[in-house]
Amino acid sequence: MTHAATLAAVFVVAVWGETFVSSKVLLTAGLMPADIFFFRFLMAYLCMCLFSHRRLWARNWVHELMFAGLGVLGGSLYFLSENMALMYSMPSNVAILVGSTPLITALLLSLFYKEERMRGRQIVGSLIAFVGMALVVLNGRFVLQLNPRGDILALCAALTWGFYSLIMKRLSPQYEASFITRKVFAYGVLSIIPYFLLVEPLHTDWTLFSEPKVWGNLLYLGFVASMLCYFLWNWVLSRLGVVRATNILYLQSFFTMLISHLVLNDRITFMAISGSILLILGMVMAVRKKKRG
Repeated sequence: MTHAATLAAVFVVAVWGETFVSSKVLLTAGLMPADIFFFRFLMAYLCMCLFSHRRLWARNWVHELMFAGLGVLGGSLYFLSENMALMYSMPSNVAILVGSTPLITALLLSLFYKEERMRGRQIVGSLIAFVGMALVVLNGRFVLQLNPRGDILALCAALTWGFYSLIMKRLSPQYEASFITRKVFAYGVLSIIPYFLLVEPLHTDWTLFSEPKVWGNLLYLGFVASMLCYFLWNWVLSRLGVVRATNILYLQSFFTMLISHLVLNDRITFMAISGSILLILGMVMAVRKKKRG
């Protein structure tokens, strides 16, 4: 079961690594980040209703509020802060700060759960993976500039996913992954509505959706990257534990680099290759359990 969960986690991270490419296609076509989030989460929610419809509410109002928190932290707030960060800061800054999610998650969990504290080998492995991830992101370009507004937003994105994982650890043993996933999508969609009302209205140029590249990428983001991958990730968290599962997120930058090279012809430098080796080595150290003698 552990191997199956690990493979599922790698699959999810590979898909999430590709979403940057799909999102870039949609942004170029004319959709805004909030529009992309709304449509992909709405499609995912409607589809999840087919698989999870027996239970409507959580067991108590405290859990219901926690599910609302999951929808905001792992949905609207995460995607808005990450995409808004790109408006004010360098992409490399944003990628590295958001890529610190496993470190931040491990720190948060160690504060609240003694059993989730990382051991020495895991700490070293996580740090090596972080350095490797940074090298992959930079890919031969040392262009890091301090942009407080954008950098803080990127750090907020990493923090929101860390708190998402923290709440997931509390709820995942008590509810099915399908129910949790449906709740995340529902509250993600609801919590983005104030943004459309107060900041920027939803893009409704329906002629745009007649383009195959637009509806094709939206369907992919909605049904594969959102519905399937959020369900699998919530299942993985319950099987591997939050720290081990989250460390696999370091691979996301590797898959983004690889897919960008294949689809967008982005170059891969020696620095990126070296970083990939460090990333994988560190991730294996951080994720692999120590064998008992």
